[in-house]
Amino acid sequence: MLRNGLEPWHLLVVAIVVILLFGSKKLPEAARGLGKSMRILKSEAKAMKEEGNVAESVPVQPTTAHTVTESPVAPSAEPPATAH
Repeated sequence: MLRNGLEPWHLLVVAIVVILLFGSKKLPEAARGLGKSMRILKSEAKAMKEEGNVAESVPVQPTTAHTVTESPVAPSAEPPATAH
């Protein structure tokens, strides 16, 4: 059944169907949009890869445990409000 997979005439039929569905005016616009999306995806993937390399090369310093001490609380200038 599927000896050769896609043959050249299959691609021709698909191209004709796409042109009929979307029209010849919309295809260049769609191709530009697809190209722009691919460039954005490529640049984001490259940035994530570089960010990962930078994070791996920077040594992580161990954090020291800090003890929490109570700080003196300054009394407020106003007396507490009373309900009438």
